[in-house]
Amino acid sequence: MTETETPSSGSSPLRIANFRAYWLSRLTMTLAQYAMMLIIGWQTYNIARDSGLGVAAASGQLALIGLLQFVPLFLLTPFSGWAADHFDRRTIARLTVIAQFGCAAVLAWLTASGNLTLPALFGVAIVLGVVRAFNGPALSALAPNLVPKAILPNAIALSSIAWQVGMIVGPAIGGYTHAILPALPYVVACALFAVALTALSFIGRVPQPPREANKRPIHQMVEGLRYVVRNKMVLGAITLDLFAVFLAGATALFPVFARDILEVGETGLAQLAMAPAVGAALTALWFSFRPLKTNVGPKMLGAVALFGFATVVFGLSTWMPLSLAMLFIVGAADMFSVYIRQSLIQLHTPDDKRGRVSSVSLLTISASNEFGDFFSGSLAYLVGPVLAVVGGGAGAIVTVVVWARIFPVLRTTRTFDPPEELIDTPPEETLQEQMP
Repeated sequence: MTETETPSSGSSPLRIANFRAYWLSRLTMTLAQYAMMLIIGWQTYNIARDSGLGVAAASGQLALIGLLQFVPLFLLTPFSGWAADHFDRRTIARLTVIAQFGCAAVLAWLTASGNLTLPALFGVAIVLGVVRAFNGPALSALAPNLVPKAILPNAIALSSIAWQVGMIVGPAIGGYTHAILPALPYVVACALFAVALTALSFIGRVPQPPREANKRPIHQMVEGLRYVVRNKMVLGAITLDLFAVFLAGATALFPVFARDILEVGETGLAQLAMAPAVGAALTALWFSFRPLKTNVGPKMLGAVALFGFATVVFGLSTWMPLSLAMLFIVGAADMFSVYIRQSLIQLHTPDDKRGRVSSVSLLTISASNEFGDFFSGSLAYLVGPVLAVVGGGAGAIVTVVVWARIFPVLRTTRTFDPPEELIDTPPEETLQEQMP
């Protein structure tokens, strides 16, 4: 491809130098994040159990970890989305990596010195919640600036591969290195964050959306939320994920299943965390070569329903191979839905609002993940982990049925193509400058 050529829909985003640096940074950052989070949950649950708490009460500590990450993210997301639309997105991403490096270093020192406590883990969870509030919108809004619109779905699939590979290998790094030396996962995470920071530093100049003059920041933040509410496609896609994953999130309870239900220990915990990521990564890899083009709305609804069904079976399983198989399906179905949802959101949102819309999307993802962890842990405290997971999976299936009725656009959307007036893409000549 020459510098004067406009990429076709079949071109690889990896031929763009800025995107290659972005992809490497996302991969290494995700590896470090998931290695850390797996061990934070494992250490939290084990400290609670070893202190004399029962399964239900220790599950409540896992719920608290999710809540402490969600609250700062919830409070800061409107500001972080505005920041992603008004400041250099690369700089914001770099600062968040530095903060995560600091968290990993602190946990490595506390674990190695034998001074790790629940309050220390809770404090790190709060800092990570603050960091994620700014990291997510900046990275999500940066990706569309790195590639032409024609290959954005391909770029989203490749970016998802980096994320899913991180979700696969990250827990393996966490579980297996913790079995060697308890502090080792955090040391490895520090090294990975250093690589991510270096890769982000290699991203060159990218188009920045024009700032809206004569508008107060609070008004601009509200405009991002108003855009989501008015665009039924974006609103339906975001809230479908919010309620389905909120109800059917089982990841927070993996330490409970690994220690007290399946009895597979920390290496089994790593396998439980890896199984959905393997399914998701293979699905993302498929889409990077064979992008989805037809019946995207109905297929997204079907994927979420399958996600709920597999969650129900996982909750009932007491056999490790069946549990892993169901988690594989959970990950594949979730990735199918994520691929469609993110493509629809990015392509149906003007560039000058992508940061704010991405922040709203991140808020709902965190509500479904971190606050969903709190919900799952709390429900496990009340009715037990098995009923909590089974009931959540059933709730996700009900959500699909309800959303198909109240958001008919999800049933009728056939392609990713947005209305032309909604798209404000960077000039093609600017993007072509980034071609090797």
